Amino acid sequence: MSVETRIRERLAALAPLSLELLDESAAHRGHAGWKPGGNTHWRLTIVSEAFRGKPTLARHRLVYQALGELMDNPIHALAIVARAPGEGGA
Repeated sequence: MSVETRIRERLAALAPLSLELLDESAAHRGHAGWKPGGNTHWRLTIVSEAFRGKPTLARHRLVYQALGELMDNPIHALAIVARAPGEGGA
C-alpha cells in the first residue's frame, strides 16, 4: 500500500469534507529527512468539522494523532492547513 493511501486512510478518522495531499519530496532533495523514492515531505489541506472551534495547534495535534507512527517514518515534514467548514482560505 502506498504511503499516500496510508495517510488518506488514517486521516479518514477526521471525517474530512475535503482533503488535498501533495508529495513535495522532490523539491527537498538533499535536505534533512529526504530519502530516495520520496514520501518524506508532504503538504496537506484538510477541511473537517472536527476542527471547529479549535486553535491551530489543537488542529495540528488532531492530524498528528490520526497519522500516528507515520509521522516518525516515513513522514519527515508535513505542512498543514486545517480548517473547519466555512472558514476562509489560507
